[in-house]
Amino acid sequence: MQLGTGASVVSRAKSLRRIPRLPVSTCSECLRHALDVRLPSPQSRASFHSTRPGSSAWAAAVSVAGNIVNNAITRATKGDMPSIDPLRIVAKEMKFLTGNIRKLLGSGHPSLDRAAKYYTQAEGKHIRPLIVLLMSRATSLCPKAPQRQQATLQASVAINTSISPLSILSDFNPAAGTETDPTTSDPDIDILPSQRRLAEITELIHTASLLHDDVIDHSVSRRGAPSANLEFGNKMAVLAGDFLLGRASVALARLRHAEVIELLATVIANLVEGEFMQLKNTARDDEGPNPRWSEETLTYYLQKTYLKTASLISKSCRAAALLGGADAQTADAAYSYGKNLGLAFQLVDDMLDYTQSENELGKPAGADLELGLATAPLLFAWKNIPELGALVGRKFAGEGDVARVSFVSFCSFIPSRLYEQRR
Repeated sequence: MQLGTGASVVSRAKSLRRIPRLPVSTCSECLRHALDVRLPSPQSRASFHSTRPGSSAWAAAVSVAGNIVNNAITRATKGDMPSIDPLRIVAKEMKFLTGNIRKLLGSGHPSLDRAAKYYTQAEGKHIRPLIVLLMSRATSLCPKAPQRQQATLQASVAINTSISPLSILSDFNPAAGTETDPTTSDPDIDILPSQRRLAEITELIHTASLLHDDVIDHSVSRRGAPSANLEFGNKMAVLAGDFLLGRASVALARLRHAEVIELLATVIANLVEGEFMQLKNTARDDEGPNPRWSEETLTYYLQKTYLKTASLISKSCRAAALLGGADAQTADAAYSYGKNLGLAFQLVDDMLDYTQSENELGKPAGADLELGLATAPLLFAWKNIPELGALVGRKFAGEGDVARVSFVSFCSFIPSRLYEQRR
């Protein structure tokens, strides 16, 4: 079954960058028509409204998004807004991050060593350790809790010292120490060795989840290179992910901070719970082939998003504050900040899956829809266009479903919200 000319609009729109400002015109009748066997042609769309053929809602949305970004950059350049580069704030700490992680992943088995370190070869975004380090620096000046000072001291003194005798551990991990700069031994530094190790642990947990997710999702690329499951096979990729979690757990235990250990251990469980929730698009996937949208649908999505993405960010932010000896109010604020940032991060990531190319994402574009997953853009579109329920019910398995849903979701959700932001 061939798609109409609208399919080319979907593919071309992902490569659009800067388009002259166009009016936002989202016609619900056109969007409903796009759910038919063929996407609407320019001639058929004209029968619904009189907008110029070039003034599609998709093009308008991309234009509005570009204007928002350009205006923000212009204001920052003119000095109306402070220009802050978070990477520069913790540049020294980030410089040694990858090297330290690779040391933690040392293994006596060459194949396991290569698979475990595979995703450390490509330069990732390192968003999670960056957030941990920034939170560590931000909370260093906050009020301290005297009762936590002893735990803080213990966590920073012996992060590379085993708790059990090495003869009992029987673990081969050469050079598990921390590569540092000369300021690390300064007792007055605002990022402690334990907080640096926490940043490394969060990246280990995140990378382990990528290894497992790529197997589950049958991914073929990651960070612009072949995925680990494609390079080594599913079995080796799963074992490498398990090995990363094992190394993270050992490093976590050696922080000798009970609450931090509890926080990061629950993150690993949360990742699994979130993956199970993702097996269904709604809490009531069994209600038939044409489910209806409800507020519960969005609540389910946000809870799944918290478990899969925001849990690691929020709990590691709280852990960073605790390792610095911060008081209860500061630790609670760090957790809340991380939770909301994590949710926002995933919402943006879900939108990029509709709008960016594979080269820009470093992974296949449109992967969520191909896997049958209903993310934020589609959920908001579904609220306004009930006919999308039939596609959600069959997990976009029908011929042309993915292209139609991409077109309709972007046109009905993105433009109005970007337009509201611009105003």
